[in-house]
Amino acid sequence: MSDPWLTIIGIGEDGLAGLSEASRKALDEAETVFGGERHLALADVGSRGRPWPVPFNADAVLSCRGRPTVALASGDPFWHGAGASLTEKIGSDEWTAHPAPSTFSLAAARLGWRLEATTCIGLHAAPFERLVTHLVRDARIICLMRDAAAVGDLAKWLTERGWGASLMWTLEALGGPREYIDQHRVDLFAEEVSANLVAVAVLARGTQGIPRSSGLPDDLFVHDSQITKRPVRALALSALAPRPGERLWDIGAGSGSISVEWGLCGGTAIAIEAREDRVANIRSNAAAFGLSHRITIITGRAPEALAGLEAPDAVFVGGGLDTAMFDAIWSRLAPGTRLVAHAVTLETDALLGELHQRHGGELMRVEIAHAGSLGRYRSWEGARPVVQWSAVR
Repeated sequence: MSDPWLTIIGIGEDGLAGLSEASRKALDEAETVFGGERHLALADVGSRGRPWPVPFNADAVLSCRGRPTVALASGDPFWHGAGASLTEKIGSDEWTAHPAPSTFSLAAARLGWRLEATTCIGLHAAPFERLVTHLVRDARIICLMRDAAAVGDLAKWLTERGWGASLMWTLEALGGPREYIDQHRVDLFAEEVSANLVAVAVLARGTQGIPRSSGLPDDLFVHDSQITKRPVRALALSALAPRPGERLWDIGAGSGSISVEWGLCGGTAIAIEAREDRVANIRSNAAAFGLSHRITIITGRAPEALAGLEAPDAVFVGGGLDTAMFDAIWSRLAPGTRLVAHAVTLETDALLGELHQRHGGELMRVEIAHAGSLGRYRSWEGARPVVQWSAVR
């Protein structure tokens, strides 16, 4: 690495004393030092310090390109820090980094937790709903917090969702002379936390949490009955075969249940829905599962609403497919893209039969019945049959 102009340094609560010789040398030689107010004070850089812009913007650092510059971050700059946001904008020969132990590492070391078996999550700039998929019995979770006031809000949020019996540790100023750790029961938490708070650790005790299998219970979703029902949704997701990082087009999204379960698998979804009331339901469901950052909602109808969208890895059409829509979708799909379509009407059923004959794939008809009352006895109550066609472009 030939003479990089930017040095990214992780700094802890022990300040300069905890830095390596290389880090202190870079600080001494820097013309400009970026960091949070706390970081700049710990590094004692005086007038050379420039606080991070709010909201964070890497352009301020890039304006110093070619001159000795330091960017300070808490602990490990590449774990919920500014490191990657900076390095993705410059060449690999322009920067070097000196990380310190992360807040997560320090917290796990104080509590005696196996870090590889602990969920580490940043809630300093994210809603508490990001915890939804991680809350299971005996889960160990370390959270970075926005500020001290957010701790009480988190305790209330957990209690309202059945996790009040959980244990919670507040971890303040970890790694420095003012370090302080305290243990609480979540539903009894009523303390003032100092401004030195860095993180909260939670040992989850309460309800079962949401299952990880496809086909979540319908009552977990806000809907107006326009929802791909649980067993059929499980079949659809099996055919869609979600993988982390992949993109879904969910056409005629209804409640957004397919998009939500796709997002829970680590992908992103574009939910397309024409009705405003259903768009509101999709938005509510995305927020409730902590997936608003993974689900983009478009109000409109296909194929018009598809204009300008990034290409998908998979497409789901829950109903209403016709020849014009299919042609518009199919022509835009790259080889290897998966398409799954459902039909409940005879007309769409016939179309899926034709498409199967022309393009191959798998065609199946699903008939499901549930037990219901019939006088003093029980009887099977059948739902409308659903035809599913799945194919790879």
